[in-house]
Amino acid sequence: MKETKGDANSDILAELVVKGMQEKKASDIVIINLKSLKNAVSDYFVIASATSDTQLDAIATSIEEEVFKAIKQNPWQSEGRINKEWVLLDYVDVVAHIFLKDKREFYALEELWGDASIKHVDTV
Repeated sequence: MKETKGDANSDILAELVVKGMQEKKASDIVIINLKSLKNAVSDYFVIASATSDTQLDAIATSIEEEVFKAIKQNPWQSEGRINKEWVLLDYVDVVAHIFLKDKREFYALEELWGDASIKHVDTV
């Protein structure tokens, strides 16, 4: 499959999201590549866990800061900041999911995309 400029942009965006997660010590970071799937809602899902609602909020803020600093882009949509169990930052081509550990196990997003390529990111 030929890579387009949009593909390259989503690759960069996914790496920026991971960097923002790593800045605040997110755990169990996973990148799900959805590019090859028909009718995928995004190019990537990037998922991480937080140990507290304070860390969850800090990770989400860090992602927003890293992405804006590098490419001047804000999320198109942001959900979950009030409940602080699962925060979703939608950058259209890349969707970041930050979960409290028990909520991540409950929703098990990684299991929904069995055909997708899944990359586990080492924590820094």
